[in-house]
Amino acid sequence: MSLVTSQRAHDNPDAVALVDERLSISWAELDDILNRAANALLAIELGPARRVAIFAENSVETLIAHLAATSVGVSTVPVNFHLTAAEVGYILQNSGSAALFVGPETAVSGIEAAAGSGVPVVVGWRCPPADALTPWDEWLAKSDSGEPPTDMPPRPYLYYTSGTTGTPKGTEAPPASFPGGATVAEYFARLEQQRPHPSAHPALVVTPCYHNSAIRTLRDLATGTPVVILGRFDAERTLAAIERYRIESVVLVPTHFQRLLALPEETRAAYDTSSLTHVVHTGAACPVEVKRRMIEWWGPILVEVYGATEAGTTNMITSEEWLQRPGSIGRTVPPFELLVIGDDGEQLPAGREGKLYFRDTTGRGIVYHNDPERTRAAHLEPGVFTLGEVGYVDADGYVYITDRTSDMVVSGGVNIYPAESEQVLVTHPKVADVAVIGIPNSDMGEELKALIVAADPAGPPDPAELDAYCRGRLSGYKCPRSYEVVADIGRTTMGKVNKRKLRAPYWPTTRTIGG
Repeated sequence: MSLVTSQRAHDNPDAVALVDERLSISWAELDDILNRAANALLAIELGPARRVAIFAENSVETLIAHLAATSVGVSTVPVNFHLTAAEVGYILQNSGSAALFVGPETAVSGIEAAAGSGVPVVVGWRCPPADALTPWDEWLAKSDSGEPPTDMPPRPYLYYTSGTTGTPKGTEAPPASFPGGATVAEYFARLEQQRPHPSAHPALVVTPCYHNSAIRTLRDLATGTPVVILGRFDAERTLAAIERYRIESVVLVPTHFQRLLALPEETRAAYDTSSLTHVVHTGAACPVEVKRRMIEWWGPILVEVYGATEAGTTNMITSEEWLQRPGSIGRTVPPFELLVIGDDGEQLPAGREGKLYFRDTTGRGIVYHNDPERTRAAHLEPGVFTLGEVGYVDADGYVYITDRTSDMVVSGGVNIYPAESEQVLVTHPKVADVAVIGIPNSDMGEELKALIVAADPAGPPDPAELDAYCRGRLSGYKCPRSYEVVADIGRTTMGKVNKRKLRAPYWPTTRTIGG
């Protein structure tokens, strides 16, 4: 039996282990597929990196490919399925991947990327026939179903950024996300120690499987908790899945919350979400009123985690704590310690706003793959790094983020952080989403401009109404000088916005703003 599923496959082999919108797989079936996939991977010439890339949308096969590789000490690269063939090709070469897995939506780009990068093996599920592609079912059928070896060292996932500020940066999953061990057997034993009591109620995956929040769900599956996978996020289908499968846990981002809350009240009331006991949210700052409404709806089961793929979780806050300190991202968690640094490089006391840095007491900090210069640039000193945020800590150790350093606008010599006006404007009933950016001002250097996504495109808000709303809640200098209604601000599936891209049309091509 597979190292991963042996206990569940033995105790309850016919129970559902893994579900997506097409397939439902039992623990016994998963056991067989994992063994075959693992042995098939070991038959590939993996090279010194022992690494494969997975370029596919959410599916049962996507998670199985990742888990099978991990079970035999093969590192996987979760590749953003929105990328072009050229972008995927760069990642394949930089990561040293020996094989590429694709789904039907990514097969054409994936085959092109693999050919241009010299990757010899491309395996695809539910893909049109192609000379350069090995069908997934055929690949599994030809492989041995016996238990693979488990004495090789485990290798962490290698993630890549989207590349919005240059070439993508690769970074291995940190120890907090991938506990490691001398052998694969020891790695899975550590996972079981961390999660000794698997749940019979599934975890739900709605974030894309190229993001670490979805990959973390592999730890649930590996320790005996079933997993349900949805494709691209749809608010009502998510509620329907929670009710149908009695979902217990899920990772969401603030954009998901906003889309759920935008459903008609009768639609939200039609679904039973009482099975939920643990809802993690991450990815971007959550507007205070949005989070408050979610807690009122689902109860105090939200846990906010702040951090980065490069570092893991640095801060965490429960619903109960947050209700007492709205807007906080919580206390800093081990092995990290918070430092608030002023413009002159001095460490600031509680209540003073500055750049947020974290000291990794293990000494690791952030490590970028094959890029020692980027690694050095991310640190104030060895082991002390920033994630690019500005904020402060209160007397009880609770951290508040006020903005990103790269988003800061300097107007007339005054530092202005757009997040403050964004937090206000997003609560306006006619605003579905907003991004505030800095644009040129011949007198002041820069000024704030709000890009507004209307809740009702047929009846967009009036700029004067928005300005009055903002000025009634913030100091005048913190309010945008202009408002523009746009169809979209390019928010990603993880809730992030590329402010650099939004600013670009307003600035001369020679001007560079932010980081």
